[in-house]
Order: sequence, then structure tokens, then C-alpha cells
Amino acid sequence: MPVDVWAIDSLTFSGLEARNVEAMQIMTDGTALGSRSGVRPGDPGLTVTLAGTTINCSAGVAAVAFSGQGVYRVAFPSTVSPGTYTAAHATLNRVDLVYLRVWDNSVDASGLAKGDIVYLAGTPSASPVAPTPAGTQIYMPLATISVLSVSNGGTASVSTAVRPNTVAPGGILPTATAPSTPYIGQFYDNGTDLLRWNGSSYDTYYKVPGAWTSYTPVWTGSTTNPAVGNGTLAGRYQKIGRQVIFHINLTCGSTTTYGSGNYNWTMPPFAAANLGASMIGVAQLLGTNRWAGQTVISPTATSISTFFPPSQTDCRLAFHSQGVPETMANGSQVRITGSYESV
Repeated sequence: MPVDVWAIDSLTFSGLEARNVEAMQIMTDGTALGSRSGVRPGDPGLTVTLAGTTINCSAGVAAVAFSGQGVYRVAFPSTVSPGTYTAAHATLNRVDLVYLRVWDNSVDASGLAKGDIVYLAGTPSASPVAPTPAGTQIYMPLATISVLSVSNGGTASVSTAVRPNTVAPGGILPTATAPSTPYIGQFYDNGTDLLRWNGSSYDTYYKVPGAWTSYTPVWTGSTTNPAVGNGTLAGRYQKIGRQVIFHINLTCGSTTTYGSGNYNWTMPPFAAANLGASMIGVAQLLGTNRWAGQTVISPTATSISTFFPPSQTDCRLAFHSQGVPETMANGSQVRITGSYESV
């Protein structure tokens, strides 16, 4: 069936045709004609606040999508108030909803054609939840208002966590919740990481610089295990995509015991990929002398071994153990740094 193509002179367009074409400008929701509702990232507009018991919503713009109806673009040039919130219940807390509603008679048979900000009181409960607008409504949530019971103080507070963001197709979406119907190559920023959909899961494409994660390595010996005692053993790592960069630091204490056999150290909680080859990191033992060594990260490994010269006159590398390269004691330190590709 032929359609009216936007924008050719002499053609006239229905509202539905125009709204469906608008879907080209907004991120998809995973359906053929669907779009993701939201405000623009970083836009302070359509922010809900309280002035006493009066609810206010600041000027702003939004895209409101509705299944089968394309995208409604809505602009409020000045602050709007949907009224005051309902008085607190005597003993039960409540969560209310503030939302942007579009009335379209061709969809909701309301007899109206407009947009406005709506307040909907929730139900007082021991475990309150925000209400859901009933019937056929074209809407987008803007905020919840948590109203404490009179017995809990009767105060109210606003959260805009329910207000969605939207971006142009291919844009990076800032959202704490992963998009439910992603396409391969889609990015989103959860506030800490930049993640990319690879077709089956989200890869951490880039982690915010400086946001290293602490972990506690486990130090073992091939015969008997050492014990840190009153020493310290700490690890930190950063994961960028499938690359893991890590550091381990042991400082021996007066009650540290050293076990026997070759030493191993657990890696961050991401196993090494099966690349068919080992990767090399660096190690250092600071004791009576300062010793330079290496660590080996084998394919599929979840722990690493460290290697040092067995003596000052032998530059070959041997497994690190108590006595190789020297006897560790109170104050000795082992430092390990490496990187590898994870599974």
C-alpha cells in the first residue's frame, strides 16, 4: 500500500503519519515503529519539586511514545502545577505518581487533544508502591512522591528516578537500567560504566577513569598455605571491555606465616581467556634486597604464579617460595602488577 512520504509538496499528512515519521528521530524501543519516551539527557526541564504541599513541574520538553501511535512531542513553556498532594495517612506511608499525559481523542476517546501534568495519589500501605494510571493513557512518568504517615512525621519527598531519558538513534543512553531490547553495538552509561551490547550480553566497554575496584586475593602455597596474620594483602583491578588490569600488594607482619611450596595468588573475579598463550606481568619482592621478577598468567587461569631469580648470582627465574629469592620476614613486601584478556 503506498504511503505519504515526508515531506513532499502538495501532500497532506495525518497526525499519525507525522508521529510515525518522528520515530526516525528517537531511539527505538525494539519494535518496528516504536520509540523510547523520555526527556533529553542533562535537560533540567520537567523537574518536579514541592513548595509546601503544592506540586510544581518546571518548563521543559519531552518525547512521549505510544504503541502504534508514534511519538508525541510535548513542550511546556512555563512551570505547571497539578495541585497539592493528598494529606498523609495516619499510620501508613504512601507513594504517589506525577506524570506527563497526552490526551488524543483518536486513541483514548477522551474528547480532548492536549498535554498536561497529572498527579495520582497512591494507596497507603505497609509496603507502598507507586500507582499505575488506569485505562488507555498516553503518558510518561516524571516523579514519585513518598509521603510518610502522620505517625512517621508526615513529610513528603520527591524522586525523579522514574523519569526516563531518550536520545537520538545511536546515541549513548544514560540510564541505571539496561535497555531491555538492545541492538548489537548499542551503548548505555549506567553512571559508572559505559557498556556495549555484543548480541548476547553487555560488555563493559569503558570504565570511568579512576574507578578501580578492590578485591582480596588469596595467597596459597603448593604444599602448605601461608597465612597473612597481622600483615596486609590487598588487590585492586580495573576492567575495560575484556581487558583486566590488576595489582596485588602483600606486606608481611610479625605473625605472618609463609607455608611451603610454590606461591600462587588469585586474580580478580574474571578468568583469563583461552588464548593459547600465557601473558607476562611484573613482580617485585622488597625485603633485605629488592628483587625484580615476573608473573605468568596462563590461558583460562584464575590464579597466577610469581617467579624470581633464585640468587644474586643466578639470573634465571624460579618459582617464588619462602627462601626464593630470599627468606621473607616482618616488613617484607610483594608487589604484583599485570593485565590480561578475560573471557
